[in-house]
Formats: sequence, C-alpha cells, structure tokens
Amino acid sequence: MMQKTLGLDFSNRKTRKRVLLDEMERAAPWTELLALISPHAPVAKTGRPPIPIESMLRIHFLQQWFGLSDVAMEEALFDVPLYREFAGLGGMRRIPDRVSILRFRHLLEAHDLARQMLATVNANLAAKGSC
Repeated sequence: MMQKTLGLDFSNRKTRKRVLLDEMERAAPWTELLALISPHAPVAKTGRPPIPIESMLRIHFLQQWFGLSDVAMEEALFDVPLYREFAGLGGMRRIPDRVSILRFRHLLEAHDLARQMLATVNANLAAKGSC
C-alpha cells in the first residue's frame, strides 16, 4: 500500500506545481470546454469504456503546461500522484497510455477544437477581468 492511500500524508507544504494546478483548476472553464468536446468524443459500443473526456482534457492541459510528450505524459501519470489527482485518475486502475493521449489530441485537431478552446478560455478570463 502507498502512504497516500493510507491517509498518512502529513505534509501541508504546497509545491509550485500544486499551486499552479490549483490556480488552473479555478481559472479554466471546465464545463464550457467539455461542452465543446463532448459532441465529438468517441462512444464505446463494445469493449472497454473510453477514459472520461474530462480526464483526457486535463491530461492534455498537463502536457501543454509542463511540455511533456505523449510518452513522457504516460510515464508521468504513473510516477506523479499530483498529475493523477489533477486528471481525476486517483481511483482508476486504468491509466491512459500514449496512444490514447495521441488519439485525444488528434480528436482536438480534427475538429479544430484547440482554437475554440483558447477562445473560450480567453472569453472566460476577460469576463472575470483577468485579461
């Protein structure tokens, strides 16, 4: 068993990564971004269910913020509990592999969603007076 799963994490120090992810959690318009992606997301009719869209979106952002390749992101999800927590993968036994990460990025590219997501984030920040 891991210390984190036992509830023995007595540290209350926040790392720079934790502070950044906490700020991004508050700043990103998650509901609006998911609404942009949902109509294009694959739906499994048989076999394993796909990784939740919100987790894949959060993984995509982690890649962008920390400059990680698909392979590096896959490894980081195994190695860094903070990343799994941010992506909502804490209790999941199945971690997205590099191919799943690549396919999600291709989904965003195929439907020109990156530009739409940026516009949504900018509009949200402007509405809050952050731009």
